[in-house]
Amino acid sequence: FPVTIWGLGLMSKREVDSYIARQSEPNKSNLKQMRKLILEIEPSLKQGISYGIPAFKLDKDVVCGIAARKNGCSFYPFSGSVLAALRVDLVKYKQTKSALHFDSPLPKTLVRKLMTQRMVQIMVKKKRK
Repeated sequence: FPVTIWGLGLMSKREVDSYIARQSEPNKSNLKQMRKLILEIEPSLKQGISYGIPAFKLDKDVVCGIAARKNGCSFYPFSGSVLAALRVDLVKYKQTKSALHFDSPLPKTLVRKLMTQRMVQIMVKKKRK
């Protein structure tokens, strides 16, 4: 069983649909809304399941992921430094080192900042290769 499952478009989108459909409310609605926001901000992202959660990829790199938890949802920037870099913007949110927790969809401006921070990291990493 692979840790990361990426198909070409439809299959991966179906896996994300399936993950979201299995959640109870309000998590299901929150994840649907977050997915919509993420794809509005960066329509070229590919959807898939990574480490068991819906994730959004730019080429070969995961930009972010979303997941349901027992008491809410989480946004994962797939980088240990993104949340630290934006800590001033995140003071009112509960978080761990790798995830930002939310009970209602995060504001679009904040999601854009989180994703941009991660995409810049990805680009810098690619330039070093």
